[in-house]
Amino acid sequence: MGLNLIFLGPPGVGKGTQAEAVSAHFLVPKLSTGDLLREGVAKGTPLGKEAKAYMDRGELVPDPIIMGLVRDRLAGTNCREGFLFDGFPRTVPQADQLAALLESMEQSLNRVVCFVLSREEIVRRLSGRRNCPRCQAVFHVESRPPKQEGQCDKCGTALVQRNDDQPETVEARLIVYENQTAPLIQYYKNQNVLSELDASGPIQAVQERLMALLSSL
Repeated sequence: MGLNLIFLGPPGVGKGTQAEAVSAHFLVPKLSTGDLLREGVAKGTPLGKEAKAYMDRGELVPDPIIMGLVRDRLAGTNCREGFLFDGFPRTVPQADQLAALLESMEQSLNRVVCFVLSREEIVRRLSGRRNCPRCQAVFHVESRPPKQEGQCDKCGTALVQRNDDQPETVEARLIVYENQTAPLIQYYKNQNVLSELDASGPIQAVQERLMALLSSL
């Protein structure tokens, strides 16, 4: 069995940034529902077409389609040595379905890392985030500014602030997390696979704490 991980935590704690570093270091693919949906739609797979119909209507993609995309991705050759889910599962029912899927594939989780950060810091981080609409690169006006203000380092596109990173919407996102996703903390504690990680401080400091934790597995 490879290194099978889940990164859990509210929006703004740095899961995605750290997931990229861990993916590159341990050579395991980083998987998120957003990436899986975009991939399925771009390839025009049957599940991708079903998902696109919901997305075009502005509706949430149902769990059966999400789990189908997850199943197909885990069956791919580059997931045989491990995988890293970034922000998935989002609910206890999804976690139950993932557990059943992994069992059917004779796989199991090595560790679920829960990123811990104060609410005030989360709001500060999210409201300062800027995204590239073309290549999806992410920057921050304080901790990760682009070399040229307002412009993506990778492709030169003008950066934008996503609507859900506006300070007034961050609180609503946190409430959704607390209601839907936070119960997963106890869920995975009960399975003895959860580790909490202090996500405060510079990106490099968090990465060092994370790598120390994962290297001990």
